[in-house]
Amino acid sequence: MPCDWARLAALYGELARLTGSPVVELNRAIAIAIAETEGPEAGLHILGQLGLHDFRYPHSTRAELLRRLGRTDEARDAYRRARELTDDGAERRFLERRLTELARTESP
Repeated sequence: MPCDWARLAALYGELARLTGSPVVELNRAIAIAIAETEGPEAGLHILGQLGLHDFRYPHSTRAELLRRLGRTDEARDAYRRARELTDDGAERRFLERRLTELARTESP
């Protein structure tokens, strides 16, 4: 069964209202962006207000949204920051793949 991202974003919105949790807001930003109900810019706006500078997931989420918007330099910086903040090998490999993909899109 496909995920109803718009509904999920709405539920995260309600949960965020009730809890005030920045991690819930992070999940809401992801759901909004994936659902394209408000688009990547809306997700970036939410991420910019979280203040989770030493937590890897906002950086990797920001990188993905920037990549979708074609803002390659900013996406690269965000992927690098996320990579710096993780010790998990699988996550590091994923972030390295994303960085390689960005480099390929820039080549003539």
